[in-house]
Amino acid sequence: MTDNYLIDDVNNGNVKISEEVIATIAVVAIEEVEGVVEMQSTLKTSVTDMLGVKNLLKGVKASIGEREAVIDVFITVEYGKNIIDIGKNVQEKVKEAVETMTGLDVVEVNVHVGGVAMENKEKVKA
Repeated sequence: MTDNYLIDDVNNGNVKISEEVIATIAVVAIEEVEGVVEMQSTLKTSVTDMLGVKNLLKGVKASIGEREAVIDVFITVEYGKNIIDIGKNVQEKVKEAVETMTGLDVVEVNVHVGGVAMENKEKVKA
């Protein structure tokens, strides 16, 4: 994540929302979606995982502008579930949560399905 912030004038002051906050909101929203088994690592989170640092933002990348946000999520889905439906549910939950909590206009929620988890077996990566 970079140090980009949403800045808003509120009665002679500023409200700053970091990309990490947007990503955290997205992670919490994704946890509510049935069929999502886990968040996948991006390159940055893979490095922090190797260093033994716990990263709660694993699998989410948020980019914010002045009034809008673009969010990429990387997930593993449960075998046998409809991937398209899961993706749409993730998009809806993330968009609603971020817009409600921040007032930003979420213009894109890009869902990257990088694996399928099978019951009693290792996950299968694409």
